[in-house]
Amino acid sequence: MGRPYAETVSSAPEYGAAAPTIPRGAGREAISNAAREIFAERGYHGASIRDIARRAGLSLSALYHWHSSKQDLLAALIQESTNDYFEACEQALRDAGDNPVNRLNALVGAAVEWRVRRRIESEIRAREWRNLEPAHQARLDSLRRAATGLWKDIISDGVAKGVFHCEHPDDARRAALAACNAISQWYDPAGEIGLPELVDHYQTICLRIVDYRP
Repeated sequence: MGRPYAETVSSAPEYGAAAPTIPRGAGREAISNAAREIFAERGYHGASIRDIARRAGLSLSALYHWHSSKQDLLAALIQESTNDYFEACEQALRDAGDNPVNRLNALVGAAVEWRVRRRIESEIRAREWRNLEPAHQARLDSLRRAATGLWKDIISDGVAKGVFHCEHPDDARRAALAACNAISQWYDPAGEIGLPELVDHYQTICLRIVDYRP
């Protein structure tokens, strides 16, 4: 990680009008916020490192202080969001006990809430994974497998205990994940369905997918 900036940093003169002043130590956060916005608006290939720096209110040299390339910045965003998702799921499972139904409900609730809370990051992660270079994909794939493994372990445990009756647990896992992943594409927090109701709906959907029979 790079050393802190001096007192403040701002965009270089080449950008024209004065950019917002970035408080000391806030450069990395400003870059991440700007990159999320630009990637969401234009996609990875439509985004330029210069536009990200301009949106962040920083010079190119300040941006390169933190990230060596646009590819490095994309990988950092996906890594941060995947870690946050995994931690949110693990936290929910700590209080869920051993019952597979309770654990699946906890996992679905955490997944739904995360995709609403971090809708933009969820979309970027799903859409731009294919644009990561092989070295970044290989490094980050273990994080994705760990997150997916939470679903696999719970569904497998439920089947083994006779609580879930799905004949094809891996297909059930993929279907449940796909349903939750799609939330960021359509859900409107200002719409008619509130978050608690949304969580309840998807918990019911996922229990049906794994063929839970109360």
